[in-house]
Amino acid sequence: MHGFRLPGTPFELDPVKGAFDMGTLIRYLDHNDALTGAEWGHPSENTDLSPPMTIHTVLCALIKAYEIQGCFQLANAFNSVGLDHVVLVKVASTAVVSWLLGLTEPQAVDAISHAWMDGHPLRVYRHHQNTGPRKGWAGGDACMRAVHLALLTRSGQPGAPTVLSAPRWGFYDALFRGQEFSLPRPFGTWVVENVLFKVVPAEAHALCAMEAALILRRRLPESSIDLERGIHKLRIRTHAAACLIIDKPGQLNNAADRDHCMQYILAVTMLKGQQPEYQDYSDYSPWATDPTVTKLRAKMEIIEDEKFTKDYLCPQKRSMTSALSIRLPDGSWTGEICVEYPVGSPRHAETSKAVKDKIATNFSMLFESDKEKETERMMSVKGDTLVRDFVDTLWKGS
Repeated sequence: MHGFRLPGTPFELDPVKGAFDMGTLIRYLDHNDALTGAEWGHPSENTDLSPPMTIHTVLCALIKAYEIQGCFQLANAFNSVGLDHVVLVKVASTAVVSWLLGLTEPQAVDAISHAWMDGHPLRVYRHHQNTGPRKGWAGGDACMRAVHLALLTRSGQPGAPTVLSAPRWGFYDALFRGQEFSLPRPFGTWVVENVLFKVVPAEAHALCAMEAALILRRRLPESSIDLERGIHKLRIRTHAAACLIIDKPGQLNNAADRDHCMQYILAVTMLKGQQPEYQDYSDYSPWATDPTVTKLRAKMEIIEDEKFTKDYLCPQKRSMTSALSIRLPDGSWTGEICVEYPVGSPRHAETSKAVKDKIATNFSMLFESDKEKETERMMSVKGDTLVRDFVDTLWKGS
């Protein structure tokens, strides 16, 4: 094996390109996982599988990467200064790749300093009118930089000892308004145990509203089944993060715009009577040009509920609550449907089954059933399987 074999493809790549492609595949269309806090992000974007290792080692690396990124997310709002959360993917991956490569502690510190002094993406590509597919490969780009920086450091590149604290030129003064980082909890295993699994192809902050919309749709009187005429207003009470990230009135320009639009997700959910699928966001989807979707979106009112925001940020509660109600043409209101934790949350009873079902469904799109059984066997042998053997099982080259 002379390069990194990208699972599900016939490609054999150098480690840096392999890190980009693997990170991008994991992040594909935002359908992986999420962790909320002062910053929002997707810890699984750190999964780049670069050096040779066992499954046990990669699980340890995954826990470390999740914990570094997640603990920073809890109390440090990179979004407040316009920076994208993938800065944390780069930092966490650089730290963990340094460990996997066997760098000394001083070398690892040097590598991480390069991650902090690297150029950092702006969040602009996640927000209207600039939303685009870059948000789907930004995590892979951060993984690629992490592997590159760790390899450079191993080759002898020195770091920057005061990369964070240097007056004027350091990260704190130059990019973080003079604030220092806060780490509200020690590193352990908390993040990987509390991450939200994305079992539905929709932006995480819309999931509770989507589930509430499905319940509300089933409860509508028969006279309101014609949603265009039967709904006068759809009111959504939610938390500040949802209002900031996915409240998007007006024109939507591409799939990346649609899958991060609360109004679009709810309109498609209500009209279909079921959760959206990834193809519903495509430019070629009939929903993308359906005038009924546009009219229904225009009837939505999204309001921040301060209690929902407080509960969202509360370390003990960490809910993602949204509540929906409909005003009917006669002026009456339906009862409000409120959902605190979506399927995918570690606090939801159906999460484990939903995650397993998602794995089985997605696996069947690329592989035969015997391949699925083989990978299950390899994962169950106490972590001693070599990752290269596991990846070879999923590789589609000759």
